[in-house]
Amino acid sequence: MITTRNLLGAALLGATLAVAGCGMMPMSKTSSATNQMSGAQEVPPKPGSGAGTVVTTLNKETRALRWTITYSGLSGLVTAGHFHGPAAAGANAGVALPFSGSLASPIEGNATLTEAQMADVVAGRWYANLHTAANPGGEIRGQVTGH
Repeated sequence: MITTRNLLGAALLGATLAVAGCGMMPMSKTSSATNQMSGAQEVPPKPGSGAGTVVTTLNKETRALRWTITYSGLSGLVTAGHFHGPAAAGANAGVALPFSGSLASPIEGNATLTEAQMADVVAGRWYANLHTAANPGGEIRGQVTGH
């Protein structure tokens, strides 16, 4: 015989299992982030109409980083591009990972990071930087955050 007490007990048990099950679901090992690039983020800031986007995907289990950088409005051809770090927004750092291959938009690439590099990316201490002949120190920059 089904009673209100039995139904209430079954509902409570089901809710408990559902909540417990949520904590047991595997967490995603992959995260993606999209960050804007501009001359205003350069240190010191660069005037101009250049802008871009850096999209990164990080697999925290394999330490695989993939990126796509799109840009437009720069003063000329991109002569170099890199991830720099570790550095917070507003600070400069050395090259952590250079881009290889074509530097025409979109720039795509991937690499396997060291544990230290991955920790810096997760902490938001890397930035993407594109250089031109008119701005050899960098024309647009975007802090990589959100992992």
